[in-house]
Amino acid sequence: MKTVVLASSNKGKIKEIKQMLGEKINVLSAAEAGFEGDVEETGASFYENALIKARAVYAAAALPVIADDGGLEVDFLGGAPGVFSARYAGEHGNDARNRALLLKNMQSADTRTARFKCCLVYYDGVNIVSAEGATEGEILREERGEKGFGYDSVFYSYDLEKSFGEAGDDEKNSVSHRGRALRLLKEKLGWNG
Repeated sequence: MKTVVLASSNKGKIKEIKQMLGEKINVLSAAEAGFEGDVEETGASFYENALIKARAVYAAAALPVIADDGGLEVDFLGGAPGVFSARYAGEHGNDARNRALLLKNMQSADTRTARFKCCLVYYDGVNIVSAEGATEGEILREERGEKGFGYDSVFYSYDLEKSFGEAGDDEKNSVSHRGRALRLLKEKLGWNG
């Protein structure tokens, strides 16, 4: 059985990726693999941030790593919050404050189109394999649904015709940016068999 470390402490992301990788891959969180602390995301793109995280966790764990970076890009806001999605309201990982600021900044928006984007990077100390995924939708005027995390309750998915916050895990994973990136990464790594 292959073992891979997820370069994340986000419980929602870890749960999603474990579900999508399935039982043939032994998935460890960064903490389970002996990595402590945070990695400073100084990259200008989702790919750069994912690679920074993958290399940092690999240096501590000496096991193959999958790192991701992604976020929400809103057309009305010129692509923001983008690489700053997790810390849009200033405090890293405060989902409620991030959603509140987004809705406030969107009050006068006549166009509400947006997309979630994700870049996954696999790094084993030698090889770097990356994959990207996106899902299109728009920003709702108020939160809908209690499921998911991050911006899920304010993101209306065109594929599902409901918010990610109203969708079950399997439903969301079938069309999500992370799900699409992970399916492509598995294909590139030959993990689909």
